[in-house]
Parts: sequence; structure tokens; C-alpha cells
Amino acid sequence: MEKKYINPDTLMTPRGYTHVVTVSGAAKMVFVSGQVAVDKEGKLVGPGDLKAQILQAGANLKAALAAAGATPTDIVKTNTYIVNYKQSDYSAMREARASLFPAGEPPASTLVGVTSLAVDGLMVEMEAIAAVK
Repeated sequence: MEKKYINPDTLMTPRGYTHVVTVSGAAKMVFVSGQVAVDKEGKLVGPGDLKAQILQAGANLKAALAAAGATPTDIVKTNTYIVNYKQSDYSAMREARASLFPAGEPPASTLVGVTSLAVDGLMVEMEAIAAVK
């Protein structure tokens, strides 16, 4: 399996994500449902604290990947949803993502501001697609 990270010179230089990721050859594809800031017991982590919630959602994402035999380095695409997103939230998101994704070749990524998530108090939800050799 080969992953190729492409940032065409005809597009702006991205910060913290890659414009295009291709996967060729034999790979197991892993689709992870949106992970949120709840612990194993279902309790909300970091009420009102976006960074704490992003870190918990990221930890849950890592646990889900591990259950499928994958790691964050296998992620090729993420979608992140932030409640009432504002520009000042971007730095917290970028900081927290840096602890999740290895430097150098971050996955393709979409960030969407939403009015709410499934449960009151949730501020972020992260889903991922991974390709594993």
C-alpha cells in the first residue's frame, strides 16, 4: 500500500492538513464514527473547554483506531465539527491536532462549524478514515 500526500502548487499552501491524499495498493480501510468528549463511562469531559474536549475526542479516536489495528499515522481523512465555531477556536484546534497527528504529512481535513451536536455540552466531534497496510 502506498499513501501519497499532494499539495498542488495551484492551491494555497495548507497549514495543518493536506489538500489531497491518495491510497493505492492493498489496504484495509477503517471508517471511524464521530468521536466526542465523553469518557468510557459516558461522562462529559471538559465542559465549556474546547481544547479539553478536542483532546478527549482525539483520545477516543486513537482508541477506536487501535481496536481496528490502526494508528493516527494511518488516517488519510478527518472531518471535525465544532459547535458555534469562531476564528479564535482555530488555534485550540490546531494545538490539539498536533498531539494527534505526526508532523510532516497531516491527513486531508474538513472543519465545519455547527449549531449543535447530539448531546448538550458537546463542543466537538471528530471522525476519520484510515488506510492500513
